Amino acid sequence: MSGHIAVNTSSLDSFEGLHNAIRGSHVEVMQLGRGKFRGSLSHVGIGDFSLSIGSFSVGVRTQRVSSDDKLVVGMLLNSEDRVTHWSFDMRPADVLIMPPSTEHDGIFHGAAAYAAIRLDLAEVTSLFKSEPRLSDPTAWLNKNVYQADPSIGMAATQRLPLIISRLARQQAALSDAVADFWKRSIIDAVTGTIVQSLPPDSRGPLPSAMQVVGKVDDYLEAAGVRPVHVSEICAHLNVSRRTLHRAFFEVLGLGPITYLRHKRLCAIHSVLRESNPATATVGQVAVQHGFIELGRFSHYYHLLFGEYPSETLGGRTARARQEINPKFAAIGINTH
Repeated sequence: MSGHIAVNTSSLDSFEGLHNAIRGSHVEVMQLGRGKFRGSLSHVGIGDFSLSIGSFSVGVRTQRVSSDDKLVVGMLLNSEDRVTHWSFDMRPADVLIMPPSTEHDGIFHGAAAYAAIRLDLAEVTSLFKSEPRLSDPTAWLNKNVYQADPSIGMAATQRLPLIISRLARQQAALSDAVADFWKRSIIDAVTGTIVQSLPPDSRGPLPSAMQVVGKVDDYLEAAGVRPVHVSEICAHLNVSRRTLHRAFFEVLGLGPITYLRHKRLCAIHSVLRESNPATATVGQVAVQHGFIELGRFSHYYHLLFGEYPSETLGGRTARARQEINPKFAAIGINTH
């Protein structure tokens, strides 16, 4: 299991506050731009894994020391001027690989924001089990920058701060299984551009589409009500995302992510129907089932069920009254 989620957010009034810019790493920082420094720094910790998001108002230089033995994968969220890491120029949503025990030199010529995940190199074997070219730890030993994939890069720059904001309010109520889901969601958002850059998988003949979907259903049934991330399924079945996507479209006419979303929405619908509005909230139930953007969640929910989640939760009281006074309810008489 991943362990309890810990979220910390602080405001910064000097560049020295960025020494812990990546949780667990010591970073030397020098202010380059003129003006009063303003910034913020947030960390999410799940076991030994961490996500850090920082922002600052003036140009700085950051240098990570080589004594850090963890793998760091960074993403530039936004910038108002040029940003370079080593000799690489970076644009918003580009992804940077910082191998373990490697010095890092980044120069931000103006205000900027970044995200970085830090993990043990040995973890990539299980986290990227479905992508053999990434599950080999040696694949992460070279410094590199991946240009943003337009279809996923910019969405990730918006999603990561939302995850931190929401988890900060929910961390005490999350189980280890839900924490693992959010860990995979964070890794997926940061590394999606790397996965998309891989050439088509050519490991041999594709498994039967119906067989793949059946195995997914079996796995979801065994998992119960907890949220299951698509990367977890790929790792368990040892298939790539492209293979999973083709199988689901062939059998069901929709992608695996949409299918998993519908499964989670159905689970939420069942929970809300049986929950007491006095003790449960839609937001708590949504996060427990892997939804972080409540507006978008409510939209998906309404599209699927024709009602909003608050209506499902509030309907429990009405259903209880009908059970108590079935004759009156049947003819439309209000008993209160």
